[in-house]
Amino acid sequence: MILVRHGQSQFNAHYNATRVDPGIVDAGLTEEGIRQAEQAGEVLRGEDVRAVLASPYSRTLHTATLIAERLGLAITVEPLVHERAFFTCDIGSPRSELVKQWPHVDFGALPERWWPEPEESEAALLHRCTQFRAAVARRTDWPYLLVVSHWAFIRGLTGQALANCATLRYRLDEGTEGA
Repeated sequence: MILVRHGQSQFNAHYNATRVDPGIVDAGLTEEGIRQAEQAGEVLRGEDVRAVLASPYSRTLHTATLIAERLGLAITVEPLVHERAFFTCDIGSPRSELVKQWPHVDFGALPERWWPEPEESEAALLHRCTQFRAAVARRTDWPYLLVVSHWAFIRGLTGQALANCATLRYRLDEGTEGA
């Protein structure tokens, strides 16, 4: 499967410049983040992607939408790949708001309030990564998945930290390699 971190968010732009949490709830993408996601979509056209899973945060849904449009695929929300709750941007939007903004996305059984209480421990993050790995291993199409997620989740799953919209091929049977 291919993991991709969301494009640059409003939080990322501010925090990277100041190292201060700007207090943005469920931060959206910046213009740079949109450009990054569009570029990632073009690069991923050459991959055999058959399904797109995304975290329920706005920044991942927007990134996934821009990529999925280029691949001609639908998006399914996978709550297990959400960000580690640590900053204000890790407070999500209610399902009802997300459905209005992203009507083309399959939200499945996502509850109205789905994000974790701050702060999620590292142990809890790693447990969630293990749950995701087990769930994906039961799928026959796992090698063809594109998972749009977050820095901490991808780090917890693979041990690697990705820049905004960077991709990483992840094999359940072999670990990771560059995509």
